[in-house]
Amino acid sequence: MTAALLLLPDFVLIAFGALLRRTRQFDARFWAGVERLVYLVLFPSLLFRSLATSTASPSEAWRLIAVGVLVTLSGMVLSALGKPLLRLEPDSFASCFQCAFRFNTYVALAAAARIGGPQAVALISLLIGILVPIVNVAAVAMLAHRSDGRLIFALARNPLVIACVLGIAWNLAGLPLLAPVDRVLELLATAALPLGLLAVGAGLAFERGTLPWTAVAWFNGIKLAALPAIAWLASRAIGLDPLGQQVAITMAAVPTATSAYILAVQMKARGAPVALLISTGTLMAALTLPLWLSL
Repeated sequence: MTAALLLLPDFVLIAFGALLRRTRQFDARFWAGVERLVYLVLFPSLLFRSLATSTASPSEAWRLIAVGVLVTLSGMVLSALGKPLLRLEPDSFASCFQCAFRFNTYVALAAAARIGGPQAVALISLLIGILVPIVNVAAVAMLAHRSDGRLIFALARNPLVIACVLGIAWNLAGLPLLAPVDRVLELLATAALPLGLLAVGAGLAFERGTLPWTAVAWFNGIKLAALPAIAWLASRAIGLDPLGQQVAITMAAVPTATSAYILAVQMKARGAPVALLISTGTLMAALTLPLWLSL
């Protein structure tokens, strides 16, 4: 089965979520509840279980982390270059800066599950745990031009970070998961991916004129083309095994996180350009992600 057909069900769910969002029965309040459930309960359950039961070797894990950090830092540098090149208004650039390196965890985990099953999910969960704090610090620093204790406190309360830390600690301690607990976590994890993808589709929004198309091409080009290319080259150079290479490329090639819009609004920055980048990037990823994985 080709990569496109392998990922087709996931992007169909995203499209279905966009369709449901435009019906009266599923309004904004409904989707806010779904996103809260996924973010606070379902995805943390998936991340914890994947990491707690992972059998990945430490050497492979460290090589994967090195590639993930390199790709993320490269995205930050390339995104920063857009400031003098694109000549955007400061508020618009500060909002869009994060869109070149933040990643949609829902799409990343769903794609990993398709290409490599539980082992790939465990590896990409490890990357999520390491990279979530890094991308959040960079995004907030650009939006606020400073960092303070509130940022550290917010990161310490992030359910994805907590789940990853606990899962890694559980694994390192060699503790077993009791069968009933493992089954409950498995059921919660099973619900996380489809609901998360539906929520991604429900969040798509297109508002023309909010950002020059040159800027749309710049930020999406970094996220969907430049970063996967860096991940591909770096993972081969560092000697990752085939599954590790696929996971590294998947993390680099997924579209921007929908939480980028929420962060921009919370920081009283411009949200509309971010929403446009998220939406166009998600649509484009339906074509680019299978192409990268076919390598």
